[in-house]
Amino acid sequence: MAIAAILDMWIWALLMLLLALPLLSRTVNFYFKIGSYCLLCLGASLVASVVCFLVNRGRTVRNMRIVKKFVRVFKYFYGLRLEAHGVEKLHDDKPCVIISNHQSILDMIGMMEILPKNCIQIAKRELVFAGPVGLIMYLGGVIFINRKQTSTAMSVMGEVGDILVKENLKVWIYPEGTRNGSYDMLPFKKGAFYVAVQAQVPIIPVVYSSFTSFYQPEKKIFTSGKIKIEVLDPVKTEGLTVEDIPELIKTCHSAMKEAFFRISDKLNENRTNDQALQPEQ
Repeated sequence: MAIAAILDMWIWALLMLLLALPLLSRTVNFYFKIGSYCLLCLGASLVASVVCFLVNRGRTVRNMRIVKKFVRVFKYFYGLRLEAHGVEKLHDDKPCVIISNHQSILDMIGMMEILPKNCIQIAKRELVFAGPVGLIMYLGGVIFINRKQTSTAMSVMGEVGDILVKENLKVWIYPEGTRNGSYDMLPFKKGAFYVAVQAQVPIIPVVYSSFTSFYQPEKKIFTSGKIKIEVLDPVKTEGLTVEDIPELIKTCHSAMKEAFFRISDKLNENRTNDQALQPEQ
């Protein structure tokens, strides 16, 4: 009995330590949240895959409605609040290309908060091998491209343009091409704009505010916070050709960058202060 009581005491002490560690150490808290986020993604993907098989019997964009319901509860686990404006611009029942800035693995939470129906996504080919996550992405109609082979990637993008018009779909693309945790936006790659011009469909920019007030991997910070999402006005592509793509990229990048700083309160404040400190010319 005495031994059992001692074991119980140590077990409870260990459990209390595990619960307390995230509160005592910022680094432990960061890895604890990242680890639990990955496990949550794996578990939700596994369950959602089963549901998708039972409801829709295989690969279809309709499965994204199921995925959306699972992912939209993630924010409650991590104390994230989302504030979205202009979402009605995404719900026009016509094909379009949606582009957004790409900061971290948390972008998925913002995407699923406002994802319109009949919307597919473009992702790098490596993700199809990511276990349950790759499976649910495949079932949801995600199109995988090999970014290392430019000719193959552009061929796939050409097919995407045809699919959008024929099946009246929307496509969500991150034009920066990779996660960008900096305090600015990376240059845009041409793929999304090539698709829009080829299909002659509008581009709808979506901007997430900076996550840096609550999420900074280099400093091991992951706390609660607010994500602002702003859907900008559609940019028309009717009559444009491939030669117009550089100017189209410039227009979209400029509009998104302005919105990014405007809705990122802390970045906007720092930027204003820096400008105020500049000597007059």
